[in-house]
Amino acid sequence: MHLGLTIFNTDRSMNVVNLAVEAEARGFYSLYIPEHTHIPTSRLTPAPTGDSKLADDYKRSLDPLVSLGACAAVTSKLKLGTGVALVVEHDPIAYAKEWATLDFISGGRAVCGVGYGWNKEEMADHGVDYVTRRERTREYMLAMNALWRDEVAEFKGEYVSFEPSWAWPKPVQQPRIRTLIGGAPGPKMFAAIAEWADGWIPIGGAGIRDSLPILRDAWAQHNRTGLPDIVPFGTLPSDDKLAYYREIGCTEVVLRVPAADRDTVLQTLDSFAAYVGKF
Repeated sequence: MHLGLTIFNTDRSMNVVNLAVEAEARGFYSLYIPEHTHIPTSRLTPAPTGDSKLADDYKRSLDPLVSLGACAAVTSKLKLGTGVALVVEHDPIAYAKEWATLDFISGGRAVCGVGYGWNKEEMADHGVDYVTRRERTREYMLAMNALWRDEVAEFKGEYVSFEPSWAWPKPVQQPRIRTLIGGAPGPKMFAAIAEWADGWIPIGGAGIRDSLPILRDAWAQHNRTGLPDIVPFGTLPSDDKLAYYREIGCTEVVLRVPAADRDTVLQTLDSFAAYVGKF
């Protein structure tokens, strides 16, 4: 079982490029960073954490793909992912090229962590109706997969269409960049994972064990081979918790690092590094 890290990458936290270097030096497997293009001030959508006030980090997040590209230049093994990317807030043709470029320059280390999104106002500013976000995400990802995979790619859908086209670079990873979907368990989530992704990012550990047979059944119904990746996200580690995740078949666990200054982050990395050799 691999151990990775996630940080709310902001203009006030430790420089993420330096964090990538320190994470790789300590043997961590991966680094994931989140995305928000902007946060409307209206606050019509409640905070996803249930808090009365939205945390300051949400409005200060750096662009993930630019950040991960910089991280790729100073590392050689660290997997570089989004936790999670808001795919529907991008043009899928251009976004496919951005991801393919990241995977190409990193030597196949990109991980496309996908989320459906929670902020209605943020999506509306991108011209996206919140109720269509799942269907749009699916179409965008299928279109991106075609651009990643096919020498001459085309796609015809309700939300995205393009004529037969060339698009390079192709990702090192084929037939697609490793793709994980974040969110709560359920039939829609598991059907999506089985159709166009490679694994699930559950937030928190509750209910994972009971959900695995349902996910694996959906996986089999789509004639997928092997097993989907299970990647619990934002974990604060303990021996018991990590042993439990390993026992139920999780392939990777992503540990949460505070969005803080360099000294605080490095202290956290040092404390987490003790688990790398164990798990």
